[in-house]
Amino acid sequence: MSLESLLSTLSDGEFHTGDELGRDLHVSRTAVWKQLKKVAKMGIPLTSIRGKGYRIEGGLDLLSRDLITENLSLKARQLITSLEVLSVVDSTNINAMTKAVEGNSGYVCTAEQQTAGKGRHQRNWVSPYGANLYFSVVWEFAGGIAALQGLSLAVGVTVADALSNAGIEGVQLKWPNDVLHEQRKLAGILLEITGDAAGPCQVVVGIGINVNMPKTVEIDQPWTDVNSILERGISRSELLARLLNELMPMLSRFDQLGFGAYRDRWQMRDAYYGKEVHLIVGNQMITGTAEGVDDAGAIVVQTAAGRKTFTGGEVSLRGAETN
Repeated sequence: MSLESLLSTLSDGEFHTGDELGRDLHVSRTAVWKQLKKVAKMGIPLTSIRGKGYRIEGGLDLLSRDLITENLSLKARQLITSLEVLSVVDSTNINAMTKAVEGNSGYVCTAEQQTAGKGRHQRNWVSPYGANLYFSVVWEFAGGIAALQGLSLAVGVTVADALSNAGIEGVQLKWPNDVLHEQRKLAGILLEITGDAAGPCQVVVGIGINVNMPKTVEIDQPWTDVNSILERGISRSELLARLLNELMPMLSRFDQLGFGAYRDRWQMRDAYYGKEVHLIVGNQMITGTAEGVDDAGAIVVQTAAGRKTFTGGEVSLRGAETN
């Protein structure tokens, strides 16, 4: 019996006795008990009541490859060369980077849980099992790294559009790669690149979306999730398909259009436009008024020393009111 089989059975949120689980999964009750101990260690809310059995309170909305595929647009299906739905991985980006090195453009992987998910600057990305979306896409660009200016911001626009299409109003963007709702983090984006700096290169686009984050998790910044915002919940598989329907076509034409084609849409969702901000560049803090981004995706700030632009790297943006 695999752990995945047990979780699939318990995902309905109903009570199941040890005998029932053993019979349905064709294993001994001892084998069931050993797997149940693993479930508890994974942080999944498992309830046990004598005489009634075991259940996962609220159930689990497990990812379904069939449901994801069913909700993909024709264009997205044509652009995805391989779709892999995994259970537990260290990181979908790490997994996708292996595929990128092999030249597998169009590869998509998603997972129920990450054990070593990372955001920018190697910050830990909290990734509980079966709760949120963690996925990565590999795409090859022929024009080298220089042609990728502003790509992470364009990805942000597509994520925001997909969330809006799912019924979430007021989605905003924080430069360079955070998606916010009412100043709380809803999603994050991490791009990693391999290949020729001046020729063909592969980009791994990693995206994490808070969908049904357990309220017990500890995160060092204000956050929210999709199911807290929507009056009705949404299937993670359906939401992933919506995201891929926006993301895949964007990736396929970005090297022809560039970020300039997405700049106005990014500006419309800019969470900090016209606000006083602090930019942390290395050990230096720069204070000024945010004035959006330029055609290359660099942030524009009006400072005491004049109007300046800043690119990515070790630049961190914080609203002045939060400091």
